[in-house]
Amino acid sequence: MTMFPAKVKCLHRLLQLKHTFWCSPSLGKAPCSRLVLGIETSCDDTGAAVLDETGEILGESLHSQKEVHLRTGGIIPTVAQQLHREHIERVVQEALERSDVDPSRLSAVATTVKPGLALSLGIGLEFSQKFVRQHNKPFIPIHHMEAHALTIRMLQPVAFPFLVLLVSGGHSLLAVARGVDDFLLLGHALDEAPGDVLDKVARRLSLIKHPQCSTLSGGQAIELLAEDGDRTRFPFRTPMGQTYDCCFSFAGLRNQVNMTIMKKEAEEGAVWRSCKQSVYPQGIDHYHRRNRTTPALSAGQILHRQWSDDCMERGGTPERRERDTSSRCGCLL
Repeated sequence: MTMFPAKVKCLHRLLQLKHTFWCSPSLGKAPCSRLVLGIETSCDDTGAAVLDETGEILGESLHSQKEVHLRTGGIIPTVAQQLHREHIERVVQEALERSDVDPSRLSAVATTVKPGLALSLGIGLEFSQKFVRQHNKPFIPIHHMEAHALTIRMLQPVAFPFLVLLVSGGHSLLAVARGVDDFLLLGHALDEAPGDVLDKVARRLSLIKHPQCSTLSGGQAIELLAEDGDRTRFPFRTPMGQTYDCCFSFAGLRNQVNMTIMKKEAEEGAVWRSCKQSVYPQGIDHYHRRNRTTPALSAGQILHRQWSDDCMERGGTPERRERDTSSRCGCLL
């Protein structure tokens, strides 16, 4: 299964290029690697990076909208769209300048086109289309969950096939990565992703007003407070614990938490540890069912420390948190 088969032909055309090409005379006719500009606007970060064919990041830039969305209690698509529109040109220019790469030297532009917020994705796509027309470069549409899945190969020599668990604010899936454009999907979120659940719980409790959480996202706030919580106090049931497949469901967990909050709001803080503990075992346990492959885990900003620690204890390889998706877009090559 290919998550995004439309880009395969583009990739194949690029791979048919020679290993190196001659730079312009002004650059001394030195042999240069193929260079790719990656652009990411799938949600609330505007990112751009220039990578060479080895996956090395030559230059990158990122504009975060986190502070704006913290003030509004969540991501408002129209606000995110406007902020992308205001910053994308500057972000791309900074990435090119920091990499010391002129657009004429690029081999292609790779941009996230799904999944994500439609209004945000549209800004990146619109800018990229203008850019490739202006500079006459190939365009590669990127499925950003594929990019997440392959990021581990930028960091460590992980061979195909490998099992990958993707956990982010809006999407979760379990797949076997069999090649750069070949994925076997084993399971996915049936309703809400765990990050979405934790953000909604955080909003329900107005954790933005908590003195320790005023600058944190919902998932980060719950993770922080969970450190001092009692994981056994509230017996939350693991979602789909009796369903023997690899899909995920977290809407039921959110309902359990909401009911508990209504009964125990005065005991703020004790809920977090049990909530955290119920979210993460479901995904981790799934990868033991496919133990013939090397597990790799990619987490967004939710429960990253616990996911990563558990993954390493069980022989897996977690992705570093700070890598933004614009770099991942380029790593597909």
